[in-house]
Amino acid sequence: MSKFEKRRARGEPPITEAVADRLADTMFALSAPSRVLILGSLLDGPHSVSDLTESLGMEQSAVSHQLRVLREHNLVRGEKIGRLRLYALHDEHVATLLHAALDHIQRDHPAAKAATRKRSQHGRAAGHVS
Repeated sequence: MSKFEKRRARGEPPITEAVADRLADTMFALSAPSRVLILGSLLDGPHSVSDLTESLGMEQSAVSHQLRVLREHNLVRGEKIGRLRLYALHDEHVATLLHAALDHIQRDHPAAKAATRKRSQHGRAAGHVS
């Protein structure tokens, strides 16, 4: 039985204010497309910053910055092997979270698709890049 199921069984709310804060903070870390692209790359296994820079077409400083944010939120971990640092998903829960989010958005939700197009168009018009 999970912690949330135990809370429910005791008649307590499954999500407390403290848990809601932590969850919202984690969702913030997933709110930048560049961070989601990095996590998507890491679904295939560990990568170095230079691997990610090359495969995603991002600047090294941007990849490093996004990895720092992801590390701070326990979504990725880095392991130093000799002079090389490899980054991987923190654990299987991160992969499960990404797969669940992908399943969710791949359903036919016309309103969500329209909102995504609108945000995308607004970001390009304003010159925003994540």
